[in-house]
Order: sequence, then structure tokens, then C-alpha cells
Amino acid sequence: MRPNLLRAAMADGNVAANAWISSSGTYAAEALSHAGFDSVTIDLQHGMFGIDTAVALLQAVSSGPAVPMVRSSGADPAEIGKLLDAGAYGIICPSIDDAVTCADFVSACRYPGVGVRSFGPSRGLLYGGPDYVAHADTTVVAWAMIESATALSNLDEIVAVDGLDGVYIGPNDLALSLGERPGGSFSEPVLEAIVRVVEAARRRGIYVGAFCGGEETARQLVDLGLDLVTPGNDISLLRDAATRRIAAIRGHRTLATANAGGY
Repeated sequence: MRPNLLRAAMADGNVAANAWISSSGTYAAEALSHAGFDSVTIDLQHGMFGIDTAVALLQAVSSGPAVPMVRSSGADPAEIGKLLDAGAYGIICPSIDDAVTCADFVSACRYPGVGVRSFGPSRGLLYGGPDYVAHADTTVVAWAMIESATALSNLDEIVAVDGLDGVYIGPNDLALSLGERPGGSFSEPVLEAIVRVVEAARRRGIYVGAFCGGEETARQLVDLGLDLVTPGNDISLLRDAATRRIAAIRGHRTLATANAGGY
């Protein structure tokens, strides 16, 4: 089976960079897969598209070396199974507030014996190889999102769920749940919550990932020892790059005018 290079990178102690696709254009997904990211995640929860487009985006990501993952819209085993059948090598599941929901999610990612995933990996076989079924359970990465005060209160039970590979922190929803403003830099309560999640995951020997909105918060997450960091989505990366190019053009024009002197 095609190896999961993201899992291998994190196991070696490297910090993985994860891209995030919120738009429906396959060109952006393909470009980011070739940009040096370790993985590219298709956002089916908040992305402006459905599962048909998600499959096309997975195909686009597969053209490059990045590992394809999907944030599902929830813990529905039918949806998760379909995404895995389409070739996703990782599932990030939102709204995991307790161990029961987490266990159901993990079960949806694994074949009978350890889970309830139904057989039918049509594209999974094309992407993963003919021995896909024999190795899928140990190749696919199952991430449970921690993004609420309720999840924090059940944190020790969630991270103890058998077969869970990692927890993925959603700092914006977590901020709202803690009565803080989302976006921008992490407030003290949110930062303390992130540290709690990291410590709980480390005690269980599972991975920790998180979304962040910029370079400063990305550096904070790396300093805290996270295994995977998502430095914004495709739209924010495009906007930031455009803003910098525009500033360079306008700044150069201003400088050129100032240096031109008078007559």
C-alpha cells in the first residue's frame, strides 16, 4: 500500500505543514499539493461544496506528493466511509465532545475486527494500491477535533479512546466556547486550553494538530510542540500573498517617486 508520508513524518518527530482547502477549485488544491505541504485537507464542514467536489479535490491533491485528508462534516459513518473509499488518508472529525462520539468516529475509519467501515474502496484501491484493505486501518490517520469547553472537560476520556491517532484543535470554535473572541492571536484562556490538549495527548502518545490564522500563531504552535500545523486556508493564503505583492508594488512606486527628485 502507498505509505502515509504524513504519519511517517510525524513519527520521526518532524512538524508537518498542512494546507487547507475551503474553495471548490481543483487548481488550488493541486497547486498546494505541489507547494511543499506534507498534507492537504479538504474542508467538507465549512467548504462551499459537497462530497462530489470533495472527491475531485482529492484527485487533484493526489497529483502531488502531499497526503490527502478531509475534514468531514461530522461523525456520520456513511460519509466517513465514502471519503475513505475516495482515497482520503486522514479524517479530521469536528465536534468530538465526548469519548462515545470519538469511539464511534474511530470505528467508522476501521474495517470490521476493530471497526464498522463497510467495504468498497473503489478509488482507495487506485490511490493506495491493491493491498489497500490489508493496511488501511494502520495507514489512515483518525483525528478528533477538540473545539469546545465540553470537549475539554472530557479530554482525558477522549484521548484514551482506543485507535485514535491524534487530536486536532479548532482554536476559533474553542475561543467562542470559552467566551473569547475568535481569530487573530490566541487569548490566554485559549492558549492555556491548547497546552492542556497537548499535555493530554502526550500522556497517551497520540499526535496533536491545530489550525491557526497566521505566521505568529503558527510559530506559537510549533513552540508548543505540535505535530501538525495548518497556517490558514487556501483563501487566506491567496489573500495574504496578494496583499504582500500589492504592498510591494505600491511601496516601490512611492519610493521611486520620492527618489525622482524635482526639476
